[in-house]
Amino acid sequence: MDSLSILVVEDDRLARDNIAHHLAGHKLEFAADEAEARKKLAASDHDICFIDLQLGDNDKCSGLNLIPIAADKGSYAVVMSGHDSEPYVEQAYALGVNDFFPKGDVRGSVAAVLARYDQRRRRSETAELFEERYVTVDPTTRAIITEALKYAPSDLPVLILGPSGTGKTSLAKIVHDHSGRKGQFVAINCSSYTEDLLEVELFGHKKGAFTDAKDNRKGKLLLANQGTLFLDEIGAMSLKMQTKLLKAIEEQAFYPIGSDKAETSRFRIISATLEDPATLINAGKLRLDFFQRIVGATIRLPALAQRTCDILPLLSRFNREGRKLSLSAEAKERLLRHSWPGNIRELKKLMELLQADDCGRVTGERVEQLLTSLPILTVQEGGGLLTDELYRYAHAHGIKPMVDRIVQAVIRRSLVENGGKKRAVVAALKINNHVLYKALGRIDARGRKQPK
Repeated sequence: MDSLSILVVEDDRLARDNIAHHLAGHKLEFAADEAEARKKLAASDHDICFIDLQLGDNDKCSGLNLIPIAADKGSYAVVMSGHDSEPYVEQAYALGVNDFFPKGDVRGSVAAVLARYDQRRRRSETAELFEERYVTVDPTTRAIITEALKYAPSDLPVLILGPSGTGKTSLAKIVHDHSGRKGQFVAINCSSYTEDLLEVELFGHKKGAFTDAKDNRKGKLLLANQGTLFLDEIGAMSLKMQTKLLKAIEEQAFYPIGSDKAETSRFRIISATLEDPATLINAGKLRLDFFQRIVGATIRLPALAQRTCDILPLLSRFNREGRKLSLSAEAKERLLRHSWPGNIRELKKLMELLQADDCGRVTGERVEQLLTSLPILTVQEGGGLLTDELYRYAHAHGIKPMVDRIVQAVIRRSLVENGGKKRAVVAALKINNHVLYKALGRIDARGRKQPK
């Protein structure tokens, strides 16, 4: 954190020195009474103002008079006082104080204030955040992200819910970056490992712990010390693994595989799943005690179909990378009508396909051709591959035309991804030339190949 301008209003020299010790590196000013504090508040601006309520030997809490002055000057006003009964706390917040701590744990209180101030400063940079890191112009989604950032400086676990492709990992990284934690952001997708491999990834191992353990290896838990451990797809974790991880989370200590010496790690947990936690618990796939340990602040990210106003801004953001494209009005209109079952991930994949295409001017027809292939290649929530769009098409035209449409879409996409090489498509999809040319519209009603 950059050096801050801080005013400490405290009449007790020992308490003043103690606060100053934990604010080393910042530009400090001190005031021992109300009059001196008023002068210094009027003379210059301060990022943070620490205020003791009782200044001097009288019983009047004159520090309360300083709170609105500091707040009006734009300072982050903090009370650290022995007068911490409920009436004083309520009065201080009514006057505009930002934080109120009882005297005692000066180190912890100062650290919390600095982290919260840094998080507040970062929130002021949300315009850049919503234009670069989590692109959205949707008011509801912006409010959700802003709410998530409020919990960033705390040690509170965060659970992020939302369909596949909505940006859960991106949000987890943003929360970590706004937390002020010194350690790394360490992510692991629980669905990518078997139970044994997941244990190795999380806990690490000692040399000789098993056949292939030729060296010591640090696990994700240790790598995330003083940082954040992001557990994606927690519903894929076995119950046995949940039990082991629960113990490590509760104790902030664990044993690497093959070791009799415990390692300590003070990590913060952020987890995510596209499945409903209650459903997982009722199905016996998620332990209630494990869930209670990883749940704290719960953030629900909406599907792209619920914020269609973000489709074109996202495309514009993706269009800044690599080859530039021009989308016709028909192309944009078709994009806005699509249901986006794969959400932002599907939209980005579409842009990659368009950028790999041979035409920089994108038509509505070309978007239609590519969109028919994307949904069936995107894993849907709940594991199904049938989209509403294909279901409606089948009811309107019949099963066979729907299947033909899917086949055509897959072949056309494969052709794009294989650089137009038909032999590569035939080999990759295990089809013959007749199926290929029929999908490309080059086989007539009598089954004869037509010229280009």
